[in-house]
Amino acid sequence: MSIIHVLLTGGVGSRLWPLSRKQSPKQYLDLFKGKSLFEMTVQRNQTIANKVVIVGNKDNTHLSHKAMVNCGLPYLNIVEATPRNTAAAIAFAALALEPEDILIVTPSDHMIAGEKEYEDAIHAGIEKAKEGYIVTFGILPTRPETGYGYIEYDNDLVKSFREKPNLDTAEDFIERGNFLWNSGMFCFQASVFLEELKTYEPKVYENAKKAWESSKDGILDEGLSLDIPSISVDYAVMERSKKIRVVSTSFEWSDLGSFEALYDYFVASGYPKDDNGNIVIGTEIFTGFVGLKNTIFVYTKDAFLIVQKEKSQDVKKIYNMLDKHQSKLLD
Repeated sequence: MSIIHVLLTGGVGSRLWPLSRKQSPKQYLDLFKGKSLFEMTVQRNQTIANKVVIVGNKDNTHLSHKAMVNCGLPYLNIVEATPRNTAAAIAFAALALEPEDILIVTPSDHMIAGEKEYEDAIHAGIEKAKEGYIVTFGILPTRPETGYGYIEYDNDLVKSFREKPNLDTAEDFIERGNFLWNSGMFCFQASVFLEELKTYEPKVYENAKKAWESSKDGILDEGLSLDIPSISVDYAVMERSKKIRVVSTSFEWSDLGSFEALYDYFVASGYPKDDNGNIVIGTEIFTGFVGLKNTIFVYTKDAFLIVQKEKSQDVKKIYNMLDKHQSKLLD
């Protein structure tokens, strides 16, 4: 039995446009003292796992390779010909490994602080996985966040998964005290996950198995991949299986999925801001703010973004508008 770190590298980070683009998603940006979120995620799990498996798409596999060279680690590469969501992505990794192997599945674009707390949580998850459970990791919420899903829990039992709430509902969750943020991180034996996927989403299981068995050097066939239903692991397994357990964690966590989250991280790390809390990302050119508070000015070579920190979730509207017009500004 081996402990395997499975790194999911899909996603564009649309709420961090124009920094994050299709050709350079947020997980590969060297924004954090010369390191990327991808590299930090690999290094965080290096002392826990024996092996790394990367599941990504054909557009970002070269970026993953470059990052892994920087980390100096060998890895198994699984290249999706077309995105089929997280249930299939995790199935490919489970099919590629031994049935008894324990997988630690993480996104590649989250910020985590608290090394010991993180390791303690993962080791607690591994112990539960050895008992045949599928483990999800919940984050103790620090504010009524509307950008995250929630887990209702009692000790290590999951009572329900909740979608991203509105502000009133999020405040109610915090007040009730038995809700965690859903981190999107999991731990389980390969065979247990595949059995549950086969039970609840047999078409995903069967078609993912066909695609994997026909793959060449880890590269999946597009035609076979298109037969796989696109469904998230939450809907496919986590919300339906009777084998789910949750580990409540105490490390600091952010998915850095918005400029508000990035702002908070930068400011907490001593990033320069003016007297009204305004910051500049991407240029050394002097930028003055008049009559604005907590505003983020983002500079790239072909686009500027000016966003009020509290309105960061709305950046996705600009991304969607550009996408509708097939703009090259997303590439």
